[in-house]
Amino acid sequence: MGLFCCLLVLFLQLFPCAVCQVREFVSIDCGGTGYYTDTITGLTWVSDADLIKHGNVAQVNNSNGNRQQYKHHRYFPADSKKYCYTLSTTERRRYLIRATFQYGIYDDGNPYPIFQLYLDSTKWSDITITDPSRVYIDEMIIRAPSTSVDVCLCCASTGYPFISTLELRPLNASMYATDYEDEFFLKVAARVNFGALSKDAIRYPDDPYDRLWESDLARRQNFLVGVAPGTERISTSKNINTGAREFPPVKVMQTAVVGTKGSLSYRLNLYGFPGNARAYAYLAEIEDLSVNETRKFTMQKPAVPGYNNIVVNIVENANGSHTLYEPSYMNVSLDFVLSFLLQKTGDSTRGPLLNAIEISKYVQIIPKTDNRDSNVLEAFRTMTTQSYWTHEDGDPCVPAHWEWVNCSPSMPSRITKMTKIIIKILEATEMISTLSGKDLKGEIPSEINNMDGLTELWLDGNSLTGHIPDMSNLIDLTVLHLENNRLTGQIPYYLGDLPNLQELYVQNNSFSGKIPPALLSGKLVFKYDDNPELIRTEYHKSNIKFILGTSIGALLIFVLITINSTRIMSKPSTSYSLVRGGSVYIDDGLDVVHITFTEIEEATQDFSTKIGKGSFGNVYYGKLKDGKEVAVKILADASYHGTKQFENEVKFSKYVIYCSEYVILFLKALMDATAQADADVICYD
Repeated sequence: MGLFCCLLVLFLQLFPCAVCQVREFVSIDCGGTGYYTDTITGLTWVSDADLIKHGNVAQVNNSNGNRQQYKHHRYFPADSKKYCYTLSTTERRRYLIRATFQYGIYDDGNPYPIFQLYLDSTKWSDITITDPSRVYIDEMIIRAPSTSVDVCLCCASTGYPFISTLELRPLNASMYATDYEDEFFLKVAARVNFGALSKDAIRYPDDPYDRLWESDLARRQNFLVGVAPGTERISTSKNINTGAREFPPVKVMQTAVVGTKGSLSYRLNLYGFPGNARAYAYLAEIEDLSVNETRKFTMQKPAVPGYNNIVVNIVENANGSHTLYEPSYMNVSLDFVLSFLLQKTGDSTRGPLLNAIEISKYVQIIPKTDNRDSNVLEAFRTMTTQSYWTHEDGDPCVPAHWEWVNCSPSMPSRITKMTKIIIKILEATEMISTLSGKDLKGEIPSEINNMDGLTELWLDGNSLTGHIPDMSNLIDLTVLHLENNRLTGQIPYYLGDLPNLQELYVQNNSFSGKIPPALLSGKLVFKYDDNPELIRTEYHKSNIKFILGTSIGALLIFVLITINSTRIMSKPSTSYSLVRGGSVYIDDGLDVVHITFTEIEEATQDFSTKIGKGSFGNVYYGKLKDGKEVAVKILADASYHGTKQFENEVKFSKYVIYCSEYVILFLKALMDATAQADADVICYD
């Protein structure tokens, strides 16, 4: 009665946890047709029909034991794209993710599929089908890096990518903790139940975390060969205390193999190796040893420094029989072929014992595309209801980039190009239309200014509205296409300062105001037709708005021409007047020369070559008709204070007019509406 009460208390303690655990299980039948309960595990399976928009369903001719989840699989085109399932997770919680593959189709001479499996941007496995009847299983143990993970198939070299099932299992907080889980996932290479009573794998409900413990009776090529002579199988019906660390199921620990002749050895292939691994040995003394009997052994193979001389005494190490002892190797280098040998010590009366092993390879986590970029792409995807490009899966760049973006090779990847968005409309088997854009609605996300790796941005042919957001950080941008939208407001002045911009297309929108002068300089291809309220700024004497406009302010031109490198003449400072008809005070012997603004535009080719920057504005290079080289300074600060400071810079310049050696021109925007533009420049020569 006492034993019954203890077991009842234990059951009541575990039951709520087990129920919560099962509720969080995700079991997806890829290619399935509905919801159903598995007759063996009692777990509920769901179809993937509402979880993925791509792929087709194939019926499997040779299903695995007629289990429902292996009657179909979903397959995808053998193209350059990736096809992904998104699984919701709790950030920093540990999970086991399992994907299975049963081909089940016997092609007449066609090669079996070979393709790749990814978890987010990290390569998980190469899937190579050699036996169409076998269920290939891949498991990854992770600490979730975010609130979701993507399982992606891609890159078929033969056949096509396909998948049978996809499962997500949350783990206990203490399980599979490593010192490296921020940088590495754990890819399960082997999990073997020794002394198993049948060929069937042990899983849920015997394992509340639904791990698959493969039977050592399920022999196949290169799996558990090289068994030492005298190896025997033992089992017990007694309970095993497994309540620590990795919590192996009791049913697994109730069986074992022993080396009755003093040795215990096996050999198996570890697919995906060589590499660094975490290895676990699960041990429990399940035989009743007499007082004078001992079981002591050492590991002879593989040769792991620091471990080969350690003597294992399960009863002592576990503090009793029928209790779990779990030695583990946190970081051990293993080859493709694992050969291990346990050897009893000279003073031991019993040979070595082994209940189970688990080996996982460290897989370095490849970072996903920079969040600054991927967040903007997601914003664009929410701006349309179209069903083609919006359903591209997984990370924008890795392992295959979305059709409408280009990516840098850096880690993490950065978006370098957002191209025309192509919508392919299929009718029957014929493509009837390929269109550019025409589906984005709303304002351009302001976060686009964070995509400072962009070199090309194509958003033409949509229904975008609002102003152009700040893009001044996009200094690598060479191409910007915004034409054929519904954008409004002014064209930002900073676009003319982007150092690498070569193409700017804004035609057929509703922009208004003045075009920034730098965009008209000829240094880039600028298209702005069909914006009725857009004003091209003209710099000529009849343009009173320009004369009065303080946004341009005053201009200072100083000209440097080297006629004789050995002569420099200096003259005292000269006063000046900018109003036609006003007094001009000059030194004797100097003539007044008038230069129009149009001549300055021609000389500088519309201010196309910037050669420097002064206190109050940029300086541009030019050449007058007579060959004199000029430098033109444009006032940037149009405030009253800025203008007065600029005037003082002209008036009290230390430079004087040099007639033979230097020619210095002063140019100032007229502050008087009655002034004439042809008096803007006074050249003393």
